[in-house]
Amino acid sequence: MEFVKLFTQIGTASTLFYIAIVGIAGILFGKLKFINIKLGIAGVLFAGLLAGHLGVNINHNVLHFVKEFGLILFVYSIGISIGPKFFSSFRKNGLKLNMLTAMIVVFGFLTAFAIKHIFNLNTAVITGIFCGAVTNTPSLGAAQQLITEQFANGSSLAEITGMGYAVAYPFGIIGIILVMILIRVFFKIKIDKEIEAYNKENISETGKAETINVTVQNPNVFGKPLSFLKTTLNKEFAFSRLMRNGKFIIPDDKLTLEKDDILIGLSSKKYFPQLELTVGKIEINKKYELTAPLTMRHIVITNRKITGKKLADINLSGMFPANITRIWRCESEIIPTLDTTLEFGDTVRVVGARNKMPEIAKFLGNSLRDLSHPNLTPLFIGISLGILLGSIPIFIPGLPAPAKLGLAGGPLIIALLLGYKGRIGNFNFYLTPGANLFIREMGIVLFLACVGLGSGKHFWETIISGGYIWMLYGAVITFFPLLIVGIIGRFMKINYLTLCGILSGSMTDPPALEFANSIAPSQAQASAYATVYPLTMFLRILLAQILVLLA
Repeated sequence: MEFVKLFTQIGTASTLFYIAIVGIAGILFGKLKFINIKLGIAGVLFAGLLAGHLGVNINHNVLHFVKEFGLILFVYSIGISIGPKFFSSFRKNGLKLNMLTAMIVVFGFLTAFAIKHIFNLNTAVITGIFCGAVTNTPSLGAAQQLITEQFANGSSLAEITGMGYAVAYPFGIIGIILVMILIRVFFKIKIDKEIEAYNKENISETGKAETINVTVQNPNVFGKPLSFLKTTLNKEFAFSRLMRNGKFIIPDDKLTLEKDDILIGLSSKKYFPQLELTVGKIEINKKYELTAPLTMRHIVITNRKITGKKLADINLSGMFPANITRIWRCESEIIPTLDTTLEFGDTVRVVGARNKMPEIAKFLGNSLRDLSHPNLTPLFIGISLGILLGSIPIFIPGLPAPAKLGLAGGPLIIALLLGYKGRIGNFNFYLTPGANLFIREMGIVLFLACVGLGSGKHFWETIISGGYIWMLYGAVITFFPLLIVGIIGRFMKINYLTLCGILSGSMTDPPALEFANSIAPSQAQASAYATVYPLTMFLRILLAQILVLLA
């Protein structure tokens, strides 16, 4: 009897059950190919619309909570992942990316404003269409709140706004994906070349790093200990190993340098003149295979006693000896210096004595069991701070109600800051790659499943009774600003993967970002998405309210 109630009564259990079923169906549906195109995670939205149309029993309060919480999880995980490179990315090309994004947002607003007056549309309708066409839920919430407060029959008008949003939302996702595909076809883009070009520009945090061999020729360093050279060239050269007379030797810090020793490591081209002056001749990409007594190994940092400490304080090279030559953190590659800190979940490349490598791995951690138990306390601290920030009212002259960053913008900005900072005191805010990916995928599935279930009940009815015209209006608002700015961006020689991130971020659209990520295994899309997301969120919320006020 209790089992039957799950399907006949509206409650928490039945709502969660249908969310799970929609998630399963949507993920499987997203894997199907249509003309060699996969919907990907957007399949969850359409599965939710179908379930809502079929009249499943759902508790809207539960649905609203799960939707918002899923959105928070998604944007927070994105922010933590991008945070370490966010500010350096903004300094390099962030202004250009945000200018293009602002063009998309403003063009979309002007298009919606023109459609409203050309076709004499109700303010509630065009506002909902505008919010749905740009797939921005926070702007919908802000607009509905303003409509409720400003109009006599505000509550019923706010419902119409929600319906306009639901009708326009599906093509809002499809339109972004379609523009990405059209730009790729029109410009005959080769993805492999775009990946290669992006990697060359973003190989490390310290610039365009090269693997180099430096031959010791300066008499001033003859007889100097290796530790002296490491300290002197801390920023300019990441030391890996040393070759003498054609053989590798264990790079003990007390080892004295001799003429014609070959130092192997990484450096940026801007430091080459200084290295040649200080040490000697430089050769690029001359590879030497590691031979005994040295070896190389990738090790995961899981020893919490050393996390948060600088490499200089850990003194790995003096203990074993061994050198950390690369660090991978949150999908970012770091060329280490003595001031670089190690964090839980980092993957490091270690070069050291072959017979000492098991001891080195034990010292650094390398425990899959510890890695599978991430510290959740900093995660919830970050989310709570994000919610607080998103709830702060932003008073803008001319608007009757304050705008807010909301439950998407607040957690994202906090996550970017915490991801960039890394740790505060004993709290390490990094998420291990596995934990980050799980939280990200779970969040977006929950969000889309709830959007579909909430919008599906009257979706078909609205379309056949004239709402299909709303869909066409929404398609225009979605498609043309994206296509125009996308073409402009390509003529500006912006990397295609970065451009996909701009298009996704300009619409604050997680499914579009997932589709963009599926194009190539690169950080370019997510980095551009996070770079333009904060400004986009603010402009979307602001312009949605302005559209209401211009009635």
